[in-house]
Amino acid sequence: MESCTLTGLLKKAASEFPIRRALSVSGKYDLTHARLQELVDHAASLLRASGINAGDVVALTFPNTVEFIVMFLAVIRCRATAAPLNQAYTAEEFEFYLSDSESKLLVTPKEGNQPAQAAASKLSIPRMTATLCDAESKISLSSSEGELIPDVSIVELVNDPSDVALFLHTSGTTSRPKGVPLTQLNLASSVRNIKSVYKLSELDSTVIVLPLFHVHGLIAGLLSSLISGAAVTLPAAARFSASTFWSDMRAYGSTWYTAVPTIHQIILDRHLSKPESAYPKLRFIRSCSASLAPSVLARLEETFGAPVLEAYAMTEAAHQMCSNPLPEDGPHKAGSVGKPIGQEMAILDDNGVQQPEHVSGEVCIRGPNMTKGYKNNPEANKAGFSFGWFHTGDIGFFDSDGYLQLVGRIKELINRGGEKISPIEVDAVLLSHSEIAQAVSFGVPDDKYGEEINCAIIPRDGSEIDEAEVLQFCKKNLATFKVPKKVFITDSVPKTATGKIQRRFVAEHFLAQISTAKVPKFGA
Repeated sequence: MESCTLTGLLKKAASEFPIRRALSVSGKYDLTHARLQELVDHAASLLRASGINAGDVVALTFPNTVEFIVMFLAVIRCRATAAPLNQAYTAEEFEFYLSDSESKLLVTPKEGNQPAQAAASKLSIPRMTATLCDAESKISLSSSEGELIPDVSIVELVNDPSDVALFLHTSGTTSRPKGVPLTQLNLASSVRNIKSVYKLSELDSTVIVLPLFHVHGLIAGLLSSLISGAAVTLPAAARFSASTFWSDMRAYGSTWYTAVPTIHQIILDRHLSKPESAYPKLRFIRSCSASLAPSVLARLEETFGAPVLEAYAMTEAAHQMCSNPLPEDGPHKAGSVGKPIGQEMAILDDNGVQQPEHVSGEVCIRGPNMTKGYKNNPEANKAGFSFGWFHTGDIGFFDSDGYLQLVGRIKELINRGGEKISPIEVDAVLLSHSEIAQAVSFGVPDDKYGEEINCAIIPRDGSEIDEAEVLQFCKKNLATFKVPKKVFITDSVPKTATGKIQRRFVAEHFLAQISTAKVPKFGA
C-alpha cells in the first residue's frame, strides 16, 4: 500500500533519509526529511481539527514558499484534495476556480491575497492563513478573523490509493479550463516514473524555478525529489530569478534542474550578457511543457556541459508521459520527446486503429498515472476518452527506435490549402538563426488558402534583423508553402503564468496590431 500512495512514498523517504536535507529557503534555513514530515503531520492534524474531512477540497494560493509545500502535503495527508491556484488570478478567475473545484476552504499566506479572499467571501468559503516563522517552529493556522487554530496532538491517518489528492485545471487553450482530479495512485505512479528515468537519489539536489501551482514544478521538480530522498531549494524571492539562479545552484550543490523552454532561453541570455565565473557540474538538464527547439537544446548543452533531456507531459497524466534517457541508458534524439515511461502509448487514426512506425496520428495513452476523467464534464470525457485510451490532442509518430516525434497539436496544425504545416517545425528553423532569441509561428485566416502562416520573433540584443532577412532565411530552409507570409518583430509575446506559449492567443494579439506600423509590447 505504501508504494501506491504519494504520502506513503514520502514517509518511506523520511524514514530512510531522516537527517538528509529535504527543503531549503535560499539563505534562510534548511529542513530535513524527518523535520518536514513532522511539520506535515502536525499541519494535517490542525486541518482535521478545523473541520476538513476526507474528500474536501482545500484551495491554496501561495508563492513558492515552505508554507505552501507543508500545507499542500498536509491537505493530501488528511485525505483531502489540494487545489493549488495561481496568485495572479483576478477575483473573477478565483471565483471560477473556487466554484468549479467546490473548495471548502481557502488558505493563503499571512499577507493574504485580496482577489482570492474576495472571491471566497462571495462564495461563502472559509479562509485561513498559514505561517511558519522558522525551522524550529510549527505551522500556525489563523482564521479570517485572526483566531489561531488551537494546537492538537497528531492524529494517525491512513491514505488510500483512490483518494483524490490533487485537483488542477487544464490550460483551456480551446475551451474553458477542465477540472482534472488526480489520485494518490496517479501521483505515486508519476513520481516513481520520474525518479526511475532520471535515477534520482538522496545525492541529488535542485533549485525550483517553476511555480508550484503548476503540475511541472510540483511533480517533477518538488515531489519526485522528495520521494527520492533528494533536496530542493526555493529561491529567496519565492519565484524564479535569473540573477540568483546559478548562485543558488552552486550554494546548494544542485545536480539538475527542470524548466520550460522560455526559462531555458532566459538562462542562456543571462549567460551571454552576464556569464558566471563558474557553473556547477550537472548530471542533466530537463525540458518539458513545450517544444524545445533543437538549436536551443544544442546551445544549452554546449554552454553548460550537461545533457539536455526533453520530456513530454500533460496534467491529465499527472505530468510525465515520455522522456529522453540519460546518456548511459540510450541516445538523446534532438526533436524527439523520448520513449514512453511507465504507461502504454499508441498512435491512433480517427477510427481508433493503431498506426505503424513513421505514420502520424493522435498520441493516446493509458496507465496508472492517468486521471479517470474530467470532473463534471461528460462532453470532454466523451471526446477525450475513447477506444480505451486517453486522447492527448497531439499529433505524432514513433520512429524505428520507439522514440516519439511530435508534429503539433491537432487544433494548431496549419492547413494551408490542404498542406498541413507543423508550427513546431517552423519555430525550429527560425530559432536556428543566430540573431533570433525567441520565435513562435501560428495560423491566420486567409481568403485564398483558408489559412496562412505568420510568425513573431524576438531579436537578440543588439540585432537589427528585419522582416526581409527573416523571410529570406526561411526561404532557404523551408519548403515554399511553409514560409511565413508575415513576420512580426517585437520584444515580447503572450505567455501563460507558467511560461507556455499558446499560439491562438499569440495570433489574436498580433492580428490586432496588423494595421499599425509598430507592434507594441504585449501588455503595454
